Parts: sequence; structure tokens; C-alpha cells
Amino acid sequence: MAFLTSMERIPDDRSARYRASAASIWNAVARFALVALCTLGAGESLAADESPQDIEQRVKAAFLFKFGGYVEWPERLFPRSDSPLVIGVAGADVLVAELSRITSGRTMNGRPVTVRRVRSGEQVAGVHVLFISRSEAGRLGELLSTTQGQPVLTVTETEKGLAQGSVINFVVADNRVRFEVSLEAANRNGLRIGAPLLAVAQRVQEKAQ
Repeated sequence: MAFLTSMERIPDDRSARYRASAASIWNAVARFALVALCTLGAGESLAADESPQDIEQRVKAAFLFKFGGYVEWPERLFPRSDSPLVIGVAGADVLVAELSRITSGRTMNGRPVTVRRVRSGEQVAGVHVLFISRSEAGRLGELLSTTQGQPVLTVTETEKGLAQGSVINFVVADNRVRFEVSLEAANRNGLRIGAPLLAVAQRVQEKAQ
């Protein structure tokens, strides 16, 4: 079973104010797909005995790296031009390793990227992106509560993740990794989500449901 990042269609009911030009949207799709294909390509990355779950985590790592290119954080968070963008990961060892590989030597919005494990009991201060694995379900509420109202892009992979306060939630449909976005949560955290990212989301939620 292969997990793909295919985004073959843009939902017809997407609000017009979240649509970018066709060229911008498809350029965004192409960039997402390119990273995933490189990550899952038949060369260096895939082990013959790698499980579908591990492959899924690798695809999500590629998405996490690209998300930052379509999100604006308050400038005050970056006191220097070379201040790093910090991606924190709670759980998901495979994702941590892959994300570290992907980000090595690369920049995001011109900034170096640091990947940090967030272990049980550790503070999330200083993290700009926080991915919470489904394996951390026991402290999901605590982590989301801690980051609400803070300039943190929270990303989950759990059922009803947006309803629990996450900004982005991964979903798997038809063996494809997709994602949904909560604009209310993004606004609450002081983040701006770019139109190309919204255009390729499976669902954009404007208000809590």
C-alpha cells in the first residue's frame, strides 16, 4: 500500500477569496509533490521492509517542511535575520529522522531550520511548528491547550484534530495523505496561512464546529 501526496483536484466549493491564480495553485501542488516524490523515490530513502506506517510518516515529514513556506509568523519571533525556524515533534521517531534529513542544509523562508524532539514534560517554548503524533494522544489536549493563542503552527494526525484546536490536521483518504486547515485556530494563534496552501487543502474550516 503506497501513500501518495496526490492532490488531483481542487474542491469546487472552495471560497473564492482563498483561491490563488491557477498557475500559483498548480505551482504549489508541484512543489509539494516534488518533495514527496524525492522523499519516497526508489533510490536512497525507502528500505525494502519499510512499513506503510513508516512511509506515511515520511510523506508527512515532507509536508511539514513545505507548510512553513506558506505560513507567516509575527516578525517579533525572529530577532535576527538568521534566527532559525524551529519544528518541534512530539512522538513519531520515523518522522523526526526523516524531517531532520529533509531539512539538513536547507532553509525555510530564508531561515535555517531546526528540528527538535518534544519529550514528555518538556516545554514547547521557542517552537514555531509543533507536530503531535497520534502516539501522543494522552497529552494531545495538554499540548494544544499550551499553544492556543501562541504563534505556533500546530499539526496533528488525529480524528477531529481541528475540533480539538489544531491549526492543521493530517487525514488519509484513498491511501493519500491530505490535510485540513482551521482558519479560526490560525487566527487565534496569530498566524496567516497563504492562499496556495488553502487551495490544496482537503477542507478549510473557518469557524469552530
